[in-house]
Amino acid sequence: MMRTGAVIGLVLLLLADGAHGGAWTLDRHQLAIFAGTTASTASQRYGDDTPSKPIVFNKLLIQDRMEYGLTDSVTVCAVPEYVLAQSDMNGTGAATVHSASLEAGLRILLLTNPGMLSVQLSGKSAGAFDMSVSSSGEPGRQFEARLLWGRSFKLLRRDAFVDVEVAQRWIARPRPDEIVFEATAGWRLTPRNLVLVQSFNFTTVGAIKPPYQPYGLAKLQFSLVHRLSRRWSLQSGYFFSLSGRNIVKETGVITTIWFQT
Repeated sequence: MMRTGAVIGLVLLLLADGAHGGAWTLDRHQLAIFAGTTASTASQRYGDDTPSKPIVFNKLLIQDRMEYGLTDSVTVCAVPEYVLAQSDMNGTGAATVHSASLEAGLRILLLTNPGMLSVQLSGKSAGAFDMSVSSSGEPGRQFEARLLWGRSFKLLRRDAFVDVEVAQRWIARPRPDEIVFEATAGWRLTPRNLVLVQSFNFTTVGAIKPPYQPYGLAKLQFSLVHRLSRRWSLQSGYFFSLSGRNIVKETGVITTIWFQT
């Protein structure tokens, strides 16, 4: 296993709008907490055939990801979150919704060469609505199976890594199921600063029923993680939508506090 400092410093990542750790697992009895806030807005919506439609959309996400190393190869995680959103997709007046949910699961390390290969299984309670794709914002319980691969290396004599993840989400109706692809690249700019570039992509799969239409989104995020002390770090960043279908054209900022034992 990689030493504790390297694991936390490089690959325990909090991803905006749905936090997931990288392919690496924590050491036995190690604890990591990522408490973050995401604020986003949108004034346009990707249409099915047209570039965009005027809308109103604002969202505040408060998320706390907790991970614990049950063994060196098994990490358990829990992610409580609270969302406050305001949405007007068709000019009939803004609707305000607030919701809380809990996601829990475990990540199991399968292989360590070449790179780290893990599988992550999780379930999420109802209450995680998505008003970015439906103005009625139906909640939906969710089960996810995720395959993760990551590898660390040297770039310009500094620590770097890549992490690639693909997932299938089974979501309670009427919300459609989703396929997810995410990728992260990190580079240690200085001993105290880590630069992250992340890509988040998802799209619907299978049968889709009203009020939903086929939707998808490609999003890019840049952030900097500054180490405050041995146990504490601060992540701040900005994200924006690259392309999408039947979903809001979202931009936003993130702020996350990292803690490790």
